[in-house]
Amino acid sequence: MMIRRTTIMIALVWAGVACSAQNETRDQSTSTDTMTEYSVQKSDEEWRQQLTPEQYYVLREKGTERAGTGKYDMHFEDGVYTCAGCGAELFSSDSKFDAHCGWPSFDKGIAEEKIIEKLDTSYGMVRTEILCANCGGHLGHVFNDGPTSTGLRYCVNSASLDFEEEESDTDEQ
Repeated sequence: MMIRRTTIMIALVWAGVACSAQNETRDQSTSTDTMTEYSVQKSDEEWRQQLTPEQYYVLREKGTERAGTGKYDMHFEDGVYTCAGCGAELFSSDSKFDAHCGWPSFDKGIAEEKIIEKLDTSYGMVRTEILCANCGGHLGHVFNDGPTSTGLRYCVNSASLDFEEEESDTDEQ
């Protein structure tokens, strides 16, 4: 009986190591390491002066706002969502949908090079974190359960975003 338990324990540990190695391999193909040099470089003090406490918590400390509390969750105006930290264009209103999850959701970014994906194993979960490629600000996570043809759901904190409304095509007279 003791040999059987030991064998099972060894098998579980080995499976965990193999799974961890597979996740690390996948992570390396879609992200950069923690030493990434971003175009926008600021000290913590500079970030604190620029951002609200909630924005700092989300963008710089990888926090999450409470579900259903963000200003862009149920926001469906035409325009572009930008990084609240550096102003980089991240998502178009054309890619936004209501995922009924309490956070703004998008099925794709404006351009692939605007968002960095990184393996996140915090809180005992395996997720894909998304970061602004320009300043390294934490945006949220991307999941493979989106309802559109991309199959993706970028679940983003409103505090990490600003919004630029699309200008009207009508001429003023």
